[in-house]
Amino acid sequence: MALTPLPYRVVDRQEETHDTVTLALEPVGEHLPTFAPGRFAMLYAFGAGEIPVSVSRLLDGRGLAHTVRAVGAVSRALCELRPGSQVGVRGPFGTGWDTAAARGRDVLVIAGGIGLAPLRPLIHAVLAEPDAYGRLNVLVGARTPRDLLYPDEFPTWRRPFAVATVDRPSGDWTGRVGVVTALIGEARFTPADTTAFVCGPEVMIRAAARALAHRGVHPACIQVSLERNMRCATGHCGHCQLGPLLLCRDGPVVGYDQAASLLTVREL
Repeated sequence: MALTPLPYRVVDRQEETHDTVTLALEPVGEHLPTFAPGRFAMLYAFGAGEIPVSVSRLLDGRGLAHTVRAVGAVSRALCELRPGSQVGVRGPFGTGWDTAAARGRDVLVIAGGIGLAPLRPLIHAVLAEPDAYGRLNVLVGARTPRDLLYPDEFPTWRRPFAVATVDRPSGDWTGRVGVVTALIGEARFTPADTTAFVCGPEVMIRAAARALAHRGVHPACIQVSLERNMRCATGHCGHCQLGPLLLCRDGPVVGYDQAASLLTVREL
């Protein structure tokens, strides 16, 4: 099953931004095992190829949702699919967000750009059990207001602190301007009793993790999702190697205590 894609049908297509869509998928026949927040699938666009895409929502039953940004031939082909089209799906692969480690603790979510997509199921999981976690903080950064994902959901995440910021505001933007790491100082959490989840561009991950460690969050309590070129998703081809890690197998989610030294090596 890890090597053979199963056919899934697109049952809904939601345009999130000018270059990003969310595809809701249902199995045509046999379905894949249950995904966990943070894990990913290999999505195969027939005639174009396959790419790794994290699950962005766990639908009722056997369905999946994936948010895809059109940046290459395969992702563009996926974004062009319409309801009724079929796609091949392999998975689930990789490590997920360790929500069990965050139970009873404050939760800090930091996302940059498309990095919000794999964090979205984690946010849903925390909101589904409000008594199981402490304070939820959601910090989101994007290039421009039109690049912000899931704006309709944002009001439901305000427990007690959720803020979005952009690098380049448009004329009607009244929110924050600047990098997402600048919001860490305003978030409401107890550093020694906080688990942080970070996903986005690598430079943002490094800056956010360092800022959190400086605030007193232990590096082992900072979970980061890393990205490398994945081909097989089974740990055999070596394309996603990051030092001693194969991210399709040992990641993409790892503790910053493990990732810190690897992210300081240029072009590793």
